[in-house]
Amino acid sequence: MKIFQCQACDQPISFESTHCESCQRRLGYVCDIHEMSALEPVGQVWHAYANPARRYRFCANAHYDACNWLVPEDSPNRYCVTCRHNHVVPDLSIAWNLTRWRQIEAAKHRLFYSLLRLDLPLMTRDENPATGLAFDFLVDPSESYQIGPPVLTGHRSGLITLNIAEADDVERERRRMLFGEYYRTLLGHFRHEIGHYFWNVLVRFDQSLWTFRSLFGDERLNYSGALQRHYAQGAPADWEESYVSAYATAHPWEDFAETWAQYLHIVDTLETASTFEMHVRPRLRHGPAEPVVIDFDPYRTTDFSKIVEAWLPLTYAVNSLSRSMGQPALFPFKLTPAVIAKLSFVHERIETVRSMGSSDSDADILKAVITGLRQKVAAPNA
Repeated sequence: MKIFQCQACDQPISFESTHCESCQRRLGYVCDIHEMSALEPVGQVWHAYANPARRYRFCANAHYDACNWLVPEDSPNRYCVTCRHNHVVPDLSIAWNLTRWRQIEAAKHRLFYSLLRLDLPLMTRDENPATGLAFDFLVDPSESYQIGPPVLTGHRSGLITLNIAEADDVERERRRMLFGEYYRTLLGHFRHEIGHYFWNVLVRFDQSLWTFRSLFGDERLNYSGALQRHYAQGAPADWEESYVSAYATAHPWEDFAETWAQYLHIVDTLETASTFEMHVRPRLRHGPAEPVVIDFDPYRTTDFSKIVEAWLPLTYAVNSLSRSMGQPALFPFKLTPAVIAKLSFVHERIETVRSMGSSDSDADILKAVITGLRQKVAAPNA
């Protein structure tokens, strides 16, 4: 993510900031220009320094200190473009639920920053009741002394379910160790599950499905059976040569979701590096004579090779720095040629949708994406 500054006093501010630490002005995020903005009250609404042509009000979830995004004054929506996708939230009268939900929303808002920067189509459940994007943030029955199955994080037909226990650092670490994962974060969960959603939007009814199958495998393989085999037998011994994670070996859908998550990790981190105009040149024998200069916007770069060329030396540097602090590698993944080919596929699908034109509505883009080969493609079994 890029660096933000208060327009009134130039103080650096974070994406989650609500007040400037220097001038104490109220801050809010203006998503239509991807900018944090200093604000001045104008009656019941706000003047945004970053976009003075419009007036704004805060998302209704600002009442819970769970959102700092702005809604145009003339919008009929009470919620911002992120929060209007919420379908179920936990009982917020319980303090611990509220604390965890705020952490979840912070991660979800970072997810939507990336999705909006990539110009990806986003439809709510109101716009498409069958497959619109929605989120259920649920409490495990055992936590409230009730009887019922545990809440499993997952995706089904646009509905993403997240167990809010994932917002507890201790519980999340326990599950990371239990499942033998290198990496488990709230933002990582969101980036993975949204990958399932965009597989349906960008691949399922598109002619790129055949390329997908050549890279990831045949998604018509029975999903539940594949997961059972994965949990019983684990990943193949040589999985790192073709997959970005052990879990990606479970099924082509999971491979795509894991790859999608890595793509979002990469572009968002590279944007941060670009705002610092980082120069990376490892001092190696026979190393490159010139540094790699990360001074481009990865969200707007059509050439995926440029992203990879910047990412590889950057991760070598940050992993070395992390180990020097006694911490594990910050990016504990291996990008082999097979994995890079899969990441390139994700990049190509995003660029194809973007090339349809920014003037099209999300509904028009989605309609265009799923037409054409829809009658020719058999729906997956699971």
